[in-house]
Amino acid sequence: GIVEGLMTTVHAITATQKTVDGPSSKDWRGGRAASFNIIPSSTGAAKAVGKVLPVLNGKLTGMSFRVPTVDVSVVDLTVRLEKKATYDQIKAAIKEESEG
Repeated sequence: GIVEGLMTTVHAITATQKTVDGPSSKDWRGGRAASFNIIPSSTGAAKAVGKVLPVLNGKLTGMSFRVPTVDVSVVDLTVRLEKKATYDQIKAAIKEESEG
């Protein structure tokens, strides 16, 4: 099983971001021009996973990066496991869980 993990999301700019540098009421990073900067941000994705998969509740931490592109999304999940596992064992476990 998973002991703990870090979920990093990378996604395109959003309509709520600034088009040019300016003040942000949320945080200083939010004031950077979206089309020229990679902007670190918070994300609720890790908490959402814990709600959907209760076995992971409280085990994941998340961070996000907004990148200057119109269409992209990726998630990187790094975890610490309870015991050693090979790549093939991990693939088999994911396949088994995905099939219910």
